[in-house]
Amino acid sequence: MAGSSFGTIFKLSTFGESHGEAIGGMIDGVPANFELDLDAIQKELDRRKPGQSAIVTQRKENDTVQFLSGIFEGKTTGAPIGFIIQNENQKSTDYKHLEHTFRPSHADFTYHKKFGVRDFKGGGRSSARETACRVVAGAIAKDMLASLGIRFSTYVDQIGEIRFQSTEFFKQEIIESNLVRCPDEKIATQMENLVREIRKDGDTIGGAIRCVIEHVPIGLGEPVFDKLHAEMGKAMLSINAVKGFEIGSGFDTIAMRGSQHNDLFNADGSTKTNYSGGIQGGISNGMPINFRVAFKPVATLMQDQLSINADGEAVTVAGKGRHDACVVPRAVPIVEAMAAITILDFHLRNKSIHL
Repeated sequence: MAGSSFGTIFKLSTFGESHGEAIGGMIDGVPANFELDLDAIQKELDRRKPGQSAIVTQRKENDTVQFLSGIFEGKTTGAPIGFIIQNENQKSTDYKHLEHTFRPSHADFTYHKKFGVRDFKGGGRSSARETACRVVAGAIAKDMLASLGIRFSTYVDQIGEIRFQSTEFFKQEIIESNLVRCPDEKIATQMENLVREIRKDGDTIGGAIRCVIEHVPIGLGEPVFDKLHAEMGKAMLSINAVKGFEIGSGFDTIAMRGSQHNDLFNADGSTKTNYSGGIQGGISNGMPINFRVAFKPVATLMQDQLSINADGEAVTVAGKGRHDACVVPRAVPIVEAMAAITILDFHLRNKSIHL
């Protein structure tokens, strides 16, 4: 299956299915002799793993990463880093009824038509369980970028119609202070109550995540087709359930005039406003990068839905299994991981353009 790799120099390739023995990956292009914070990598996985609170899927996975290569005595060797994460809590029988039927808005139908065969247990390769591998690579990238002073603030800014309007940088301890990972406690409580209501109804709800990246150096991005915001958009749109990506002023730009939207310069090269979202001409300009990612409602409902089977016959698909009523809180470390992979990859690419 093509399409299982991301990145040019710092490159992640992943493997595994939701209900297989394990998932895992290989990371190429990791700079040598860097002392990794292995505990921090595991903590990032813990932020993504299922079963972490009452408002997410109750599948119980430790998501303990086991490194197989590329690290010696805590330091990177320059060789590819190989790793696996064992699947410990599969309930494949929850999916037996889907062997010959397709769930609405899932990848079941398209995988079946494209490949002629599919792993129906938990969605197989299309499952969001694969994103744990991204979090491993992203945690390594974040560790390396932190040594360069680059830091990330990623949080939930909307669930359903409840929105937290901000492009500020918040510390992780503030973001992690509640179950929905929204920096505003009052709004977070409203979001949590909404998710609980939706879950009780056997339904699901969508939301959005804001990511702010500070101290990104000027010059990251490769025109014309590898613009930084284009690659960042690809990174985000590759995440399960993502339906939209906007950077800086995004779609609000439509109603603005150029005289309102232009980011005027200060004497030091910074800008008075940041409608560009830290990227101009596809290249970072030294201002904070900020973007927003929209997630659809999870497609699996704890309700019966009309669908079709492999023979095109009308069927009713029953809602079974363990699923999120809202995936957005668990997606925060995934968005941050893909952003970090993208930034580190462009940083390494940038080091090759001058002799």
